Amino acid sequence: MTQTSHHGPDHVVINPDPSAFSHWPDGLYEEMQQDLNNGCVGSQLVSETETMRVWHLRIAPGKRCGFHRHVNRYFWTALVPGKARGYFSSGEIRDVEHYQGETKHFNYGAGDHMVHSVENIGDTELIFATVEFTDGENTPLDVPDSIRLKV
Repeated sequence: MTQTSHHGPDHVVINPDPSAFSHWPDGLYEEMQQDLNNGCVGSQLVSETETMRVWHLRIAPGKRCGFHRHVNRYFWTALVPGKARGYFSSGEIRDVEHYQGETKHFNYGAGDHMVHSVENIGDTELIFATVEFTDGENTPLDVPDSIRLKV
C-alpha cells in the first residue's frame, strides 16, 4: 500500500534538485541549504509568550533578509508600502508590491513548512510585523538570544 502525504495549502517543498535554482543569484542556493532550519522569521523578536512570538522585520533597499523556516501558523502585516522579491525553497522567485496594512495569514500542519528569503527591490525600507503562533502541530524552531529585544 502506498502512503501519500497531505500537506496544507501553505506548505512549500524543498526542491532536492540543485538545477531548479540555476536562475538564482550566485551563492543563494548554498545560503538556503545552510539556513534550512533557521527559526528567525524577522530581524528582531520583540515579544514572546508561551503561545506566540512577535517579530519586526526591516529590510533596507537593496538588502535581503536571511533564509528562514516557518513551521506553524503565522501572519504578517506590511507597515509601509514597498517592493519585494521572494526566493522560495521550491526554486520559485516571486516579485510583489506590498501596500501599507497588507496582511497575509499562513497555516502549517504537522510536518509542513516554508523556507524563503525576502529581498527589498524597491527604493524605500520594507517594514513588517509578524506574529508567529508557537502552539501549533510542529515544535517551534529555536532562536538565539541575540535576536531578542533587549530593554
